[in-house]
Amino acid sequence: MNQQPAPPCFSSVDAQALPWTPSACASGVQIKNLGKANGRAMQLVRFDAGTVFPMHLHTGPEFIYMLEGEAIQNGQRLLPGWVGIAEAGTVDDRFRSDTGCVFLLIYDLAQRFC
Repeated sequence: MNQQPAPPCFSSVDAQALPWTPSACASGVQIKNLGKANGRAMQLVRFDAGTVFPMHLHTGPEFIYMLEGEAIQNGQRLLPGWVGIAEAGTVDDRFRSDTGCVFLLIYDLAQRFC
């Protein structure tokens, strides 16, 4: 008997109720995993002041929406309300926040950050 694929669905999460968890990739970084669908994932990411994230290759597109504080990506200062977009094949070298920041991150699930 053939199983039918599950129909598309909606889901929701109360991000305020989720705990911040330490990143496995860098000290000074905490994340909240908000959800996954169709090969993409969404996280809230918090950087402590002075945090530098290790160099990494984007194997798929990455979208950042800055909510609080500021960060530097590829020489561009991202302030609240700014969006950073990295296409597949780009390399983030020394993504950092001197002040601390919180941003929304959407990325390809195949991405390996560390």
